[in-house]
Amino acid sequence: MNLYEINEDTLAIIPVNNKQSKVIELEKEFIVEKTPNEIINDSCLFFGSSYTGRHEATKYLIGISYKSPIIIEESRNIIFFPTNSPRIFDCNWISLKNIVDYKRYGDKTIIYFKNNKELILDISYGSLDNQILRAARLDSVTRNKKIS
Repeated sequence: MNLYEINEDTLAIIPVNNKQSKVIELEKEFIVEKTPNEIINDSCLFFGSSYTGRHEATKYLIGISYKSPIIIEESRNIIFFPTNSPRIFDCNWISLKNIVDYKRYGDKTIIYFKNNKELILDISYGSLDNQILRAARLDSVTRNKKIS
């Protein structure tokens, strides 16, 4: 598959190699012939902006410019966050709204999604917790902006 737009069912985008990603959705998993960053950028463009524009919006709204969460689509609150710097190969992108819980798993962290899927990530609990808090803050700011 060459074309893929992130949607409400997308749970995570995991790099497979330098040309492919594994996309995990609520009901299925498959390989896309693009990197996670390409999928993120294509999805931002599909919904009317670019990754760079969304990154700048995050910086403007909550002052975060490193490992920034990204609003993919605002009206449906589709926000993804990176597990590492997006410049690093093994950066995974995770959907904020589909997470139910996350816990320490040795020196890794396990994420529990709303469809009972689990994803073990090679990231410390503290680092993942920080990324989730940043994404939740971005979500809160955008929701409050809509109300005002």
